[in-house]
Amino acid sequence: MKNRRFVLGSAATLAGAMLLARRSQAAVPDLPLSAEERALHALNRLGYGPRPADAAAIAQQGAQVWLTRFLAEQLEPRRMAVPDSLSARLAGLDVLQLGQAELLGRYREAVKAAREARREQAKGEAPGADALNAVREKIRPLVGQAATARLARALQSPAQLEEVLTEFWFNHFNVFAGKGPVGVLVADYEQRAIRPFVLGRFRDMLGATARHPAMLVYLDNAQSVAPGFTPRRAAPNAQRAIGLNENYARELMELHTLGVDGGYTQRDVTELARMLTGWGIDARKAVSGGAGDLFAFDARRHDHGSKTWLGQTVTGAGQAEGERALDVLAAHPATARHLAFKFAQAFVADDPPVSLVQKLADNFKATGGDLRELTHTLITADEFWRREAYQAKFKTPYQYLLSSLRALDLQLAQPQPLLQALSQAGQPLYGAATPDGYKNTAAAWRNPEALTQRVQLATTLGQRSGASAERLSTTLGASLSEPTRRTLAAEPAGQQVALLLASPDFMKR
Repeated sequence: MKNRRFVLGSAATLAGAMLLARRSQAAVPDLPLSAEERALHALNRLGYGPRPADAAAIAQQGAQVWLTRFLAEQLEPRRMAVPDSLSARLAGLDVLQLGQAELLGRYREAVKAAREARREQAKGEAPGADALNAVREKIRPLVGQAATARLARALQSPAQLEEVLTEFWFNHFNVFAGKGPVGVLVADYEQRAIRPFVLGRFRDMLGATARHPAMLVYLDNAQSVAPGFTPRRAAPNAQRAIGLNENYARELMELHTLGVDGGYTQRDVTELARMLTGWGIDARKAVSGGAGDLFAFDARRHDHGSKTWLGQTVTGAGQAEGERALDVLAAHPATARHLAFKFAQAFVADDPPVSLVQKLADNFKATGGDLRELTHTLITADEFWRREAYQAKFKTPYQYLLSSLRALDLQLAQPQPLLQALSQAGQPLYGAATPDGYKNTAAAWRNPEALTQRVQLATTLGQRSGASAERLSTTLGASLSEPTRRTLAAEPAGQQVALLLASPDFMKR
């Protein structure tokens, strides 16, 4: 506790030093970034920050040579070798090997066991509590494995751009692990509906998320049916049909594509929900011990009537109605504007340059939503490399944790304490309950309580790592201002690593 108070007090001193440095820098806003600054900017925006090995490579190859190679490699992640240790760790995670039906089957078995345990408890039979704990233990490892896979990849994968894009697009198409079976499906959702498309086509990702059982359950489309539908005798634990549900249709337009100001009406929401009736899950596969994917279109549940949506007449065509809607939404100019703003905000500035947003929107429209081209446009844009963009973003708790681990060259030995730290910081992995996911702006995360939590984590990681302040300073290089370095030099050597991690310089990216 004494160490944490010391670090917190010294961090305030560092904040003052950083403010002076920022004011000095603001006097020359057009000063171009040096080659080293550009390299570190790429590592912090297109990845989760530098490791000691990155700093060594930059020094050995020269910053500009290193940066040119880095940018080219990041756009071709399949050409980079995955470390053997990472491959072995991922191969050992059941949640990445099981199919959707098997995952849902495990969830169903756990729910059934929980009901039996509750009945035993109601009768006053002692085994009830033990049975409930056993149920939790059946599910918890699968959710934990999903988080372990995400952290391990972000920490160790050389394809850093792929990792930050996976974080961005998962957050864009957010699902909440705490809702029903979504937790056991979230790893499959990320691995099959998000990752394959982050440098692919937006329309493909849009379709993959729309048909994935995690999204169908999270936003209730699995329960959405045509008015007057009368279900047959349902399979045990099956999703019960309760009528037309507009949740997914609303978020599909408001969050995933057009944006809140995209020009649609409440009637458009209702009509789109009708077009998407019948898009659901074949829960019988999970109940009967089957295998494979769970998405199923049930024509009996579909509203076959004519609809009027976004000014167009849509005649009954079954599943094709929903596919047509996805085609229209993916190609809509409002979608291009909405995604361009979010992309620029996440990777450049909380209030992104209008010129950059326009460039990204134009590229999205011209390429038909090619996300590789969109990303290429971002990282070749002048706005991305201006000094105003350098260290202009405030790290989220997730980004702060990963950049700390990478800077200290720490391994992911025990993920659980790190996951707990994220929860305490308000950003539990896969834990955003609302469809809009986590905010990526400073206003959401820069507050006194958050600063205190980061100081606590900085102190813990600094003690665990055994790293020297000199080595850490070398790794962080030009991202540390001279006032920060001078202030740090006056502090006790044993506290300098924690102070570096708690410094305002390091909290920026």
